[in-house]
Amino acid sequence: MTNQADGSKPTFSFEFFPPKDAEGEARLWSAIEGLESIEPDFISVTYGAGGSTRDRTIRITSEITAHTKVPAVAHLTCVGSTREDLIEILGKYREAGINSILALRGDPVGGPRSPWVTTPGGFDHSDQLVSLAAELGGFTIGVAAFPDGHPASNGDLQLDIDVLLEKERRGATFATTQFFFEAEKWIELVEKLQARGSTMPIFPGILPVTNAKQLSRMAELTGTPLPKKLIESLAKVEDSPEDVRKVGVDIATEICEKLIAAGAPGIHFYTMNTSTATREVFERIKGLR
Repeated sequence: MTNQADGSKPTFSFEFFPPKDAEGEARLWSAIEGLESIEPDFISVTYGAGGSTRDRTIRITSEITAHTKVPAVAHLTCVGSTREDLIEILGKYREAGINSILALRGDPVGGPRSPWVTTPGGFDHSDQLVSLAAELGGFTIGVAAFPDGHPASNGDLQLDIDVLLEKERRGATFATTQFFFEAEKWIELVEKLQARGSTMPIFPGILPVTNAKQLSRMAELTGTPLPKKLIESLAKVEDSPEDVRKVGVDIATEICEKLIAAGAPGIHFYTMNTSTATREVFERIKGLR
């Protein structure tokens, strides 16, 4: 089973979120500079919940494109935007030289578990956003995939497969996944997609754990299950932040090795705006590149 249609070496990419203040922005740029020397295949920049950081996302993604040699993938969500707003944002991305986007429905203002509220004149689903970007043209369009299942699917993996196939039909050409901790979940997702005729590469998203409490909160919000082995490993070192980081790096490295051996087209790292742990995992697996 492989997800590398052309037999190329796996790519490595890194995801950041827009900071809330000048101090956070300084940390963000420090992290990006720390990774630039390893020549990531791309960097992506998210939106905050409810589209709260939209303007900052546009600005920072544009600055990455202007001031670094690393390609940037800009997130675009349906939250709080009309169709006209989305056309305007895509125009700003194009003007900034950004030609790759990740089209997402996005989290409601209250977070992933809050009820969805439609913006008048806007979209309800990311497949509509894919269609819009494809209609305007000039963009490589990515979407999200969920190895542990989308929270709204209520465990119906087949529904997730149908949704991804529809996005591919509308013009999506790659997907990055929500973070997960069992390589077998990604393998199962890809095998099911390929059995239905999909050729879209699915880039697994990996989160090296550096904060056990933060992980539990994120897992609760996203509906990502935490394997018993991970919980037990973290429980043994929960009083030592440095040991938590070491365990997180070890586990992330093991997952990455399994995924690459299974034919993953690359690894997409969730950095939490710090390059230390992701850089360490990369150094361990870069020989597989």
